[in-house]
Amino acid sequence: MKNLTIIRYLLPGLFLIVANIVSAQPTAAESQQKLDAAFNIITSQYVDKLDSDVLVEDAIQGILKKLDPHSVYIPSKRVEAENQKLASEFEGVGIQFNILNDTIIVISAISGGPSEKLGIMAGDKIIEIDSDPVAGVGIDNEGVRDRLLGKKGTKVDVKIKRKGVTEPMLYTVTRDKIPLYSIDAMHMVDPTTGYIKVNRFSASTTDEFGNALKDLKKEGMQNLILDLTGNGGGYLYAAFEMADEFLGWGKMIVYTEGEASPKKELRASSRGSFEEGKLVVLIDEGSASASEIVSGAVQDWDRGLIIGRRSFGKGLVQKPYRLADNSEIRLTIARYYTPTGRSIQKPYDEGREEYYTELQARMEHGELFTLDSISFPDSLMFLTPNNRTVFGGGGIMPDIFIPVDTMSNTQFIRTALRQGLMNEFVLTYVDEHRKTIKSEYKTVKDFKQKFDIEHVVPEFLAFAASRELVAEEESLERSAELIRFQLKALIARNLWDIDAFYQVYNDYRRDFRKAMEVISDEQTFKDMRVQSF
Repeated sequence: MKNLTIIRYLLPGLFLIVANIVSAQPTAAESQQKLDAAFNIITSQYVDKLDSDVLVEDAIQGILKKLDPHSVYIPSKRVEAENQKLASEFEGVGIQFNILNDTIIVISAISGGPSEKLGIMAGDKIIEIDSDPVAGVGIDNEGVRDRLLGKKGTKVDVKIKRKGVTEPMLYTVTRDKIPLYSIDAMHMVDPTTGYIKVNRFSASTTDEFGNALKDLKKEGMQNLILDLTGNGGGYLYAAFEMADEFLGWGKMIVYTEGEASPKKELRASSRGSFEEGKLVVLIDEGSASASEIVSGAVQDWDRGLIIGRRSFGKGLVQKPYRLADNSEIRLTIARYYTPTGRSIQKPYDEGREEYYTELQARMEHGELFTLDSISFPDSLMFLTPNNRTVFGGGGIMPDIFIPVDTMSNTQFIRTALRQGLMNEFVLTYVDEHRKTIKSEYKTVKDFKQKFDIEHVVPEFLAFAASRELVAEEESLERSAELIRFQLKALIARNLWDIDAFYQVYNDYRRDFRKAMEVISDEQTFKDMRVQSF
């Protein structure tokens, strides 16, 4: 609103008005009135016919884009799909699949699901769904999901072609609730060291993680490697409850604070089941949000060592607000802070495009390759209770830095992975040799120790060459070890499950090998100092 001081002079045929205008900040109500007036003018007076619903949605998105990168508008038709990403279950037939040569191949039937109960097996080829051919018709992943997902209790007919069986097999599958797991892998690496790989923080993570700790402790676990690499986060409370397993009663795990959100502290309870024993957390530039809450709390309390590369830097709290048409605004209401007071959030004042390409900027200035390329001002240095220096400014900086592997990661291996050639080759290879391998190697441990991958590598190279991807001799020399581990791990995954993949592949990973080295070295673990590897 403007305050006007008006002086009126009466002249022949003329009024002269002098206004002394004093600007004042408009109130929220006045701004709202202005927005409503503008909308009414535009929709009532514009030269062409307008869709007011589209205008409103565009306006909401336009406002949110002026805020932060994580405040978003979700149309009503996408809300359910977005919520499903952090759900602990879905409804369907319960298979994991891949499409190879225009054919749907079952990678695995989910344990306890309706397909597994009927006897559908890994390697089965789905050729019809509800009498409609799905082989050789160009079906994609979305088309398969549309046909197989559905409400619990509904039925779907699936015709299977199985290797070694002459006639196709018809199954009528009754859809059911299928669990979505947030833990990819859980096993003992050696007699005293356990490994848990968490892919997200969902509604079921707390129970899954608690059960994993309990099971591994029964197997003799005294030390733990917690793998949060590539974990983009999820529910705040799932992160809080995971960190609670490691920290003693009353210790701050995380606090949140915002302009309209008073400071809220989350502190550890007395229920932690792994408060003693060596702990290593693996992170990288793909670890974000909830992953950073856990690793930040572990680091700030000197509870364990963080190994890897600086995490993403997503430290903003979103709260969902449902609108009248069931669309949703997920609005940032606060920031996450670690126990020492570090803000996890990286800067976003240069705009959304720069924010989301910031990882590319890290690579360009060398942060992913050398510790020396990273520097922090004194204002971003914090001290832990043990007087260790930790760093703020966005993301969690690890205690032990592991650079990106540039030696083995040649153009050949990048192209093979990007085009899906390794996965395609392994699907075919396992389809042809499944019974032979499973009869010779009864367990993942047997397979890992005894299966000779050397005879498989030439077959893969020939397959790649048939797809016009030929490796130069130098590339093969540099990538040889990676190719062997990747192929063997993918074969293990297709024969067993994703846990088998990590049992094989982790022996190649530099961060994992460093974690095992640190756990076996009492002095290095005690020092807890930043070092390069």
